[in-house]
Amino acid sequence: MALALAGLPHAASRLVPRVRQPPFRALCAAAAAGDASKRMLVLYTKPGCCLCDGLKEKLHAASMLAGTPYSLASLELQERDITTNPEWERLYQYEIPVLAKVLPDGTEEVLPRLSPRLSVELVQKKIYFAFDQ
Repeated sequence: MALALAGLPHAASRLVPRVRQPPFRALCAAAAAGDASKRMLVLYTKPGCCLCDGLKEKLHAASMLAGTPYSLASLELQERDITTNPEWERLYQYEIPVLAKVLPDGTEEVLPRLSPRLSVELVQKKIYFAFDQ
């Protein structure tokens, strides 16, 4: 059943009741509190973007996924609304959602775009391995 629903993201979202969940960034920040090896991920987004909302839902689900070696527990996600900064809007207006990892020196490296069709497990793996490079 889950496999069938994974291939139909829009149909699956109608079958599962929506539950208001805490923001992903708050969950990750709470999980990473006090962790010296904190990893930071930036999500460039804007209000009303259905692709952005879908990725946020998958990131939240991936953060809650237990029993895998690809834990995102030490990951802190920062959401940035591109409409609040002209430079972000110029850079990412046609590319959102954009994920970038923050490097130890504070610079950002944009990650390859994640397909909206990826399962939560694959999103988790891809992000995990992006920090392993």
